Amino acid sequence: MSIVIIKPGILDTIQDTGRTGQGSFGINTGGAMDRFAAMMANILTGNNVKEAVIEIHYPGPQILFENDALICITGADFTAGLNDEPLPSWQPVLIRKNTVLQFPVSKKGARAYLAVQGGFVIDKWLNSYSTNLKAGIGGWKGRKLEKGDEIFFKQSKRCVSSLFKSENNFQILRWRADIGKVYEQPHEIFFIRGYEWDELTRESTEALEESNFIIRSSSDRMGYQLKGTHLHLAEKKEMVSCAVSFGTIQLLPNGNLVVLMADHQTTGGYPRIGHIISAHLPKLAQLRPGDNIRFKAIDIDKAEEQLFFQQHEIQIWQRACAEKLNSIYAEHRS
Repeated sequence: MSIVIIKPGILDTIQDTGRTGQGSFGINTGGAMDRFAAMMANILTGNNVKEAVIEIHYPGPQILFENDALICITGADFTAGLNDEPLPSWQPVLIRKNTVLQFPVSKKGARAYLAVQGGFVIDKWLNSYSTNLKAGIGGWKGRKLEKGDEIFFKQSKRCVSSLFKSENNFQILRWRADIGKVYEQPHEIFFIRGYEWDELTRESTEALEESNFIIRSSSDRMGYQLKGTHLHLAEKKEMVSCAVSFGTIQLLPNGNLVVLMADHQTTGGYPRIGHIISAHLPKLAQLRPGDNIRFKAIDIDKAEEQLFFQQHEIQIWQRACAEKLNSIYAEHRS
């Protein structure tokens, strides 16, 4: 049971929720840029949330399915289609063997995620499936997917083929994730104040929340370079390198900002003036170069409240999807 890359996209990699616990060795967490979308792709196909998925950027790949499969596509809307027939996002779909999945047009978002029921057959490195492109290790041979790559997926204990009710190339299952709250107001990004916040000038603290910042074209999985009002410290000084994380907002010497993303370094020597709240990292990850960001400071209690709500919603979806999948398999057996 496998897929074959018949035409690679610009950057398609194997990812999961990240490689934790290795920061002290200088190995970053990495993982999916939009971990919420990656987890939901797995949940909707009945997988463990930490199973490997394919993270897809636009232009996307063309993927041949050599076997019947239950899949789900989440994240960005790249108008996914199977043999030129449109497929829905955020909804599980049964697809037949010898069909080709493609992503012809980018409508919204920056990254899509593909999960297959059972998960992909990928070796773990340091307890994670994620690709570390800088080190050239992890994921699929430590690199992005290329033409001719054949990736097997695990044999499911359940017979996917038996669920088809027609001869169509695909069959959409009955449930869909409601993710509106996670991505609403996509350009408004909340943050909590960082360790060096108080070292900014008063004018700079005001400008950070009152100005729009544009994501530069040089941005990547390591960090979003921002263009906008220049910010300044009240007093210039050298800093000792300190730990940073996904979502840390750093002030560069030229007055510009960078927001560290999934492939960020483990330490940094620039002032950490803020940290994007965890609940807003998914919608930040779906912004593209040229998109604008409006920052808004909130306190840590409100940040935790939003994260707890999001995690609670994930748990609800996990239970509901498992029940629905069990139900359709039970219907088939009867």
